[in-house]
Amino acid sequence: MNRFKITELGNEVFWLRDAERDHLVRVLRLKPGDLVVGFDNTGMEYTSVINKIEDNSVTCRILSSDHPDVEAHTAVYLVAGLSKGEKMEWVIQKGTELGMKSLIPLRAKRSVMQLEGSRAQERVVRWQRITSEAAKQSHRVQEPIISEVCDWKDLAEVVPPDTQWLIPYEEEKTQTLVSVLKTMDAERPIAILIGPEGGFDETEVAFAQEKLGAKSVTLGPRILRAETAALATLVMVLGHFGDLG
Repeated sequence: MNRFKITELGNEVFWLRDAERDHLVRVLRLKPGDLVVGFDNTGMEYTSVINKIEDNSVTCRILSSDHPDVEAHTAVYLVAGLSKGEKMEWVIQKGTELGMKSLIPLRAKRSVMQLEGSRAQERVVRWQRITSEAAKQSHRVQEPIISEVCDWKDLAEVVPPDTQWLIPYEEEKTQTLVSVLKTMDAERPIAILIGPEGGFDETEVAFAQEKLGAKSVTLGPRILRAETAALATLVMVLGHFGDLG
């Protein structure tokens, strides 16, 4: 069944408006009587039947509700240094499919792409649309949040205060990701710091270690692209805590 993000939820019905309504009517060409699934980003999903299609909304009558166990049990935040557009979009899409809690775009010294003001806001809106579509495709019931583009000094404010920090770093030779994960608490959030195309500057790594308490880890002997490192680390973290595999 086709999935939609609920615009407004009532006692026995929900409504789809704007882009969700248009996608149902104009793209999928669904009609009254067709079955659909709606989710409201609270963890619930609702199997429903289309009841009425109007110019500005679609009314769906709820047949049953469920709280499927599809979200990761350990909240993982991906903090990604700004990379070229298509690379960020790929990480956002695949990170959503894999189960990340949120993505935080980070201004880094070696970022090729720099975003400020309205350009940054427009890009975040686009990234959130990508997240929304990926969440539907992967049958998630809570969309990851794409945060506003952050600077280093603001990072601690956009994650829970008990967050555990990881920073894969090519100069780290001894401390492996696997060994560090064994010391971490599955009940507390984990934030993964991933550099842009050129990696993090030494001063940025020092900031992460000293100000955030981040543990630097090696991902192995090979140098990975930023987007590969992001998803490889996410997979290993979620896999370690039982959310993949």
